[in-house]
Amino acid sequence: MNSFFKRRYIIQGIFILVALILLGRLYYIQVVDDRYKLSADNNVLRKLVIYPARGVILDRFSKVLVQNEPVYDLMVIPGQVEEMDTLEFCKLIKISKPAFDKAFKKAKNYSLYRASLFQKQLSAVTYAAFQEKLFEYPGFYVQNRSVRFYPDSTAAQFLGYIGEVNDREIKKYDGFYSQGDYIGKTGIEKSYEELLRGQRGVRNIMVDVHNRDQGSFFDGKYDTTAVAGDNLISSLDKKLQMFGESLMVNKIGSIVAIEPSTGEILASISSPGYDPNMMVGRERGNNYMKLLNNPFKPMFIRPIQAEYPPGSIFKVINALVAQEMGVIDANTYFNCPGGYKYGRNGWMGCTHVHGTINLEQSIEESCNTYYGNTFSRMIDHSGLRPVNAYTRWRNMVMKFGIGNALGIDLPAERNGLIPTADYYTKRFKNDKWTSSFNISLSIGQGELGITPLQMANVMAIVANRGFYYKPHLIKAIGDKKIIKEEYTIRNDAGIEAKYFDPVIQGMSNVVNAPNGTAYNAKINDIEICGKTGTVQNPHGDNHSVFVAFAPRENPKIAIAVVVENAGYGATWSAPIASLMIEKYLRDSITRPKYYMDRLLNANLLPGQKKLYNKPSVKKDTIIPIKMESTKPVSIIKQTIH
Repeated sequence: MNSFFKRRYIIQGIFILVALILLGRLYYIQVVDDRYKLSADNNVLRKLVIYPARGVILDRFSKVLVQNEPVYDLMVIPGQVEEMDTLEFCKLIKISKPAFDKAFKKAKNYSLYRASLFQKQLSAVTYAAFQEKLFEYPGFYVQNRSVRFYPDSTAAQFLGYIGEVNDREIKKYDGFYSQGDYIGKTGIEKSYEELLRGQRGVRNIMVDVHNRDQGSFFDGKYDTTAVAGDNLISSLDKKLQMFGESLMVNKIGSIVAIEPSTGEILASISSPGYDPNMMVGRERGNNYMKLLNNPFKPMFIRPIQAEYPPGSIFKVINALVAQEMGVIDANTYFNCPGGYKYGRNGWMGCTHVHGTINLEQSIEESCNTYYGNTFSRMIDHSGLRPVNAYTRWRNMVMKFGIGNALGIDLPAERNGLIPTADYYTKRFKNDKWTSSFNISLSIGQGELGITPLQMANVMAIVANRGFYYKPHLIKAIGDKKIIKEEYTIRNDAGIEAKYFDPVIQGMSNVVNAPNGTAYNAKINDIEICGKTGTVQNPHGDNHSVFVAFAPRENPKIAIAVVVENAGYGATWSAPIASLMIEKYLRDSITRPKYYMDRLLNANLLPGQKKLYNKPSVKKDTIIPIKMESTKPVSIIKQTIH
């Protein structure tokens, strides 16, 4: 009897243990492990993300710069995939068998029961052929997407491109993005990502055992609607942009044009450029590597990332700062014997003997001697210790938007460079240095670094007689055409308006007087005020620079042109700027055909130079500075890339 009861309890215990195990397993499957639920749900219910149309980017006249076109992403749930004709499948979607194996392995590693991207961006033609046989391949389905299309293939560096999110970006946006989603990577696409991307929606659909759509779940009660991204109206003039790009073919450099009264950027050309459509589609990765390995760096955004010594164009700033300091005025004269002597043995050469000249003439004739004397007065004869006077000078120059990023609505803008007094104190090992130690700053050489955007902004300041608005590329956002408040704030350069008159007259003479250094840039009936510059480059040919604004009264455009390794500013940069100004103000070119052909046909790439009808021009370059044996002087530097 006792034995019977013992066996009964043992059997009951076994049943209870089995029941507990089953209950525990059931609890684990239903509550803890969601694989089976997901598998079941995916057999009857599929959640499709509805991607919104990304915002369109327009030019200032509402002409399309970037729009969307449909593509189709092929998704897979590996756990639902059945035995199939893999080769036929590969043929349908136009991939190789190794590519299929790699993609399927990646999807399995991600999850057997969750959908993931198998093949991105099927074209409309490929999808049309594949759609008819989609039901033969359980576990696969197509998700509608859109990609960018650039109808005129222009402004690649300005617009930027989109690409798949990486892990860092997924983390940064707190899981808003998932694997396979697209995000702005560079340019406007990145700066305005949160406005352009819109709001995603979700559609819940029922599917049968053959993976065929059976309609909405609960008649769409639980669906959410996608909201399209905001359209952006850029400040760019598409015709002017494309014209500038044609002028810069086979040249390395930049063109930046700004509307002085608003700070709106009319053109932003970085050369060499590339077709932005190369960064769309299934060949994007290969194209990216080709561009990355190009020796002329087409993905380097020169208007905001290249830093150059400004050369003679910096004389405009020194002329204004010196007047504000009270060390010179419009009637201050210096004698130029062909160069500026400083210290005991130092000598900074000039282009030729100018004789006795005033401020206006110093701009017109680009006299180095005048600015050597002016810089000496600002640093050595200001009533302050030279180290303190230099700091005051530096602070005044920085108010022109130099030495700090201007805050343009593009990522990766560089600051430029104006060395601090501490830099020279450390370099010369004491604080007793004077203007003779960094005299090259007087004529825009030495350690200075200025971006083309900053150069154009300086011209906007001169055009406005002392102020500027923050340069920007997007002038209005969305249907309500919202303007950012920061773009309406007037920034003061700290120079009284009266001090601009002699400088502007000198700049007008540069272009319009027969002896001006840029007379070949003159346009009848449009008064251009400009300044040429030839920037020394110890590693190759000098850089050609020209800055200007026009017309003189009520200016409409301020511009900076840099052509690397091209020589004199008057030879290449000034004519390019002149054509850009005329194109913008007149929407046509009145100069003879040969004038423009020379620029269009010239190849100025390093090692490939082929010139077309090169004219003779008045030199504005500087004579190399003779070093003193006892006192070091700033070294002319190469363009920073």
